[in-house]
Amino acid sequence: MTQGQKKTLLTLFLIYVGLGLINFIFFPSANLEGVGLRWVYSFGDTPTFWNTINPMTVIMSGVIILILIIFAAGVKFELIPNKKQALVESLLGYFWELVEDAVPNPKYRKPIYVIATTLFLYILIANLLSGMPGINVSPVGDGLKVALFTDTWYTPTSDLNTNATFAVMVLVISHIFAASAKGIINWLKMFIEPTPLLLPLNLIGELAKPVSHSLRLFGNIFGGGILVLIISYMLKYFVLPIFLWGFFGIFVGLIQAFVFSLLAIAYMGSLLEE
Repeated sequence: MTQGQKKTLLTLFLIYVGLGLINFIFFPSANLEGVGLRWVYSFGDTPTFWNTINPMTVIMSGVIILILIIFAAGVKFELIPNKKQALVESLLGYFWELVEDAVPNPKYRKPIYVIATTLFLYILIANLLSGMPGINVSPVGDGLKVALFTDTWYTPTSDLNTNATFAVMVLVISHIFAASAKGIINWLKMFIEPTPLLLPLNLIGELAKPVSHSLRLFGNIFGGGILVLIISYMLKYFVLPIFLWGFFGIFVGLIQAFVFSLLAIAYMGSLLEE
């Protein structure tokens, strides 16, 4: 381990101890009121699906996009790659191999590759934030409760609307690609194969894809976040929570980002098979 890595680990450890002391000293009576609730804002007098947003999802999505842009701007591609360039090239190369194996039609490999890697990077950063103490906002009574380092960063992947949007987008794009590659008639025939009697089951199967695709990610991130918060509250951020942050934020977050992207590739590739 280099001196720089030792200094980084020591700095993170001191930050962790500092946050624990802050919670222990200044928030001895902190409660769990508002846990699991979401801050929503309506642009009209009557809240509806079309005029209501989750401000934290919008704000944190912008933060994640900004993080990705800053990271991409910092990668300098040279003949002899540095560590950051090697990491990026390995990651992108691995996803390209997955797309080549799963997508039979070369024409659609590049757009599917772009969609899958974009989803992976966004979800990965979002999930990693869910494992770090930061700022969160939840509704309490008629007002809002702002948690400063007594909760993890709010992550957009704990909002089912975000995950469902991505899953529906993958479903729609996969059928557009299938109709374009096979033709409208052959694409429609797909729903009555191997026999027209299976039309209802085929339709249900397609509609079930975005449901399972989005709920898997939502359940893991939302449930993990609540579990970490409850245990953090009980232990005042000492001893165990740091391992839970690492487990749910890094390990589970990385796995779920990879699974979501892999399923997106599989769904789009399966509909392009002859």
